[in-house]
Parts: sequence; structure tokens; C-alpha cells
Amino acid sequence: MKRLKAGDKAPYFEGTIEDGSTVSLGDFSGKKLILFIYPKDNTPGCTAQNCNLAENFEELKKKGFELLGISADNEKKHQNFIEKYKLPFHLIADTDHKIIDAYGSWGLKKFMGREYDGIHRTTFIIENGVIKHVIEKVNTKNHSAQILEICGE
Repeated sequence: MKRLKAGDKAPYFEGTIEDGSTVSLGDFSGKKLILFIYPKDNTPGCTAQNCNLAENFEELKKKGFELLGISADNEKKHQNFIEKYKLPFHLIADTDHKIIDAYGSWGLKKFMGREYDGIHRTTFIIENGVIKHVIEKVNTKNHSAQILEICGE
């Protein structure tokens, strides 16, 4: 698994969001993008993370950030997740892990003594196509504050 770091060029991506339309890295040119990769919709940690970002969405927008989430769930699951929790941002359905792989967020995980391949929860702050910050130890319950602190906002 290739780990990306601050200063690296952000891998180009194009993916399908919950409504079936396409979004790409180029759509965020000239903006500060919070690209967060998480394991699965409707699980405790992922729900906490998405809801925390949703609760603080306006503050993040005021600081100039755009938000975009990615998991391997399909468009329908994302649509239901967004509706259930009233999420104000889009979620990419990366069912084939192409984007998740490109960002180095797929690989060996250990949980309760078991090893398996899965998604590593990671957040990337991207500006003008360059990764400014990488958060690998995501605080799911207070992720917005963590992002603002790391970015010096």
C-alpha cells in the first residue's frame, strides 16, 4: 500500500456519487477539498464521522472547505445514508476500490486478532491538486475540529 503524504500530487479521480452523476478532482480546482475515505455507511464510527462533518458543515464551508466522502458502498446505500442523516455533502461509490487504492487507503487491517484487507479511514486535505495534510488517525466523533486544528484554522 503506497502511503501519500503532504506535498504529494493528489491522484486524479473521477467517481460516481449517490445520485448517479460523476464528480472528479478537477471539479475542486482552486478550492480546499476535504476528501475523507471511510469504511462503510451505517456503522458506528463511520456514522459518527459523517454526522460530525455534517453538523459542522457550515463552519467548514465558511473556512473555504469543500467536502467529499468515499467508501466502497454503492450509490443506493449512499443515497439512503445521506437521507437518513441529512448529510449536506456528496459521497462517491468506489465499489471497485480504484480511488481508495490510488489514495493508499486499501490494505491489510487487524481487528480482534483477525487480519483482512479493508479500507483504512483516512482524510486528505487537498488544495490546487496538492495534498496539504493527511489524517490517518481520524477522531470520528470530533473530526471537524481535528481538521481545523491540523489546518491551522
